[in-house]
Amino acid sequence: MDPFKRRKLGTSDVMVPQLGFGGAPLGELYVKITEAESLATMAAAWDGGIRYFDTAPWYGRGLSEHRIGAGVYDKPRDEYLISTKVGRVLHAPLDHGWRPTDWAGGLPMALSFDYGYDAVMRSFEDSLQRLRVTRLDILVIHDLDYWYHQTEPRVGAYLNQLATGGYRALSELKASGAIGAIGAGINETGMIPRFLDLVDLDFFLVALRYTLGEQSALESEIPKASEKGIGFIIGGVFSSGLYATGPIAGAKFNYQDATPAELERAGKVKAVCDRHGVPIAAAALQFPLHHPNVAAVIPGGFKPEHVAANIEAMKHPVPDALWAELKHEGLIRADAPTP
Repeated sequence: MDPFKRRKLGTSDVMVPQLGFGGAPLGELYVKITEAESLATMAAAWDGGIRYFDTAPWYGRGLSEHRIGAGVYDKPRDEYLISTKVGRVLHAPLDHGWRPTDWAGGLPMALSFDYGYDAVMRSFEDSLQRLRVTRLDILVIHDLDYWYHQTEPRVGAYLNQLATGGYRALSELKASGAIGAIGAGINETGMIPRFLDLVDLDFFLVALRYTLGEQSALESEIPKASEKGIGFIIGGVFSSGLYATGPIAGAKFNYQDATPAELERAGKVKAVCDRHGVPIAAAALQFPLHHPNVAAVIPGGFKPEHVAANIEAMKHPVPDALWAELKHEGLIRADAPTP
């Protein structure tokens, strides 16, 4: 599969490469990395042909955006695409000795959730400065779901805030050409129908729920959005690691330590891949892209070799018989689009 073939992103005019780069690891999600390591990783991505970079203010509380910006600031702006997100506004903490504990490192910035008009505009401007650019290709409504907000009153209040304020800001930015596409990031099922009833979106960035390890979003939500021509970008394509490495000690599945059942299932998937001479990471990267409405996958990395491995995995031939066997064994949904 050609990593750099471009696909139309949903109802927008943006054309994205099939393989992008997810910036969460540069925000020091699990491990701290130096500035030199970050720059080397970004250089490996650029030299390897990557031209789509996804990040967010949340990733390392601003650090990922700084590092993505540092990696591309001297590159021709019309040669690459950047997506970032809105919904959290960063600001200095009252206690200047405070350090966050939700990232391995990151910056000591406090944050506020806010999906209103002024907050979206401020977040957009702040991101431009951290990224060292004057426009964004893609802007995503970030984490407006139960994953972070827990209760219906909070989710409902933020959806109302988006509908009555933040979405107007996004629409104005798109109309002015400051952004090219509007999306919403989804961590769990149940939210896509609510967004569809509330605002007009070009695409959803679906993390974890349409992968080789889990296809719960295919039950009804992806088909419902696809009927409207809405596209998808797939994040968390390795399910936090288990479907990159296979069932090894300490493997993560959807940000948690993999359970025995999850390890067993991944072991069965890997066995099928082994029989066909395909690395499990190659199958994981390529699987979502067989859906006609999926435009890109965005695996992350914090070392040059991670980027090189992802590019090679995308290029690795995957025979049709592998997908057929996975379906026959009940390891992926029978209705999942495959060759």
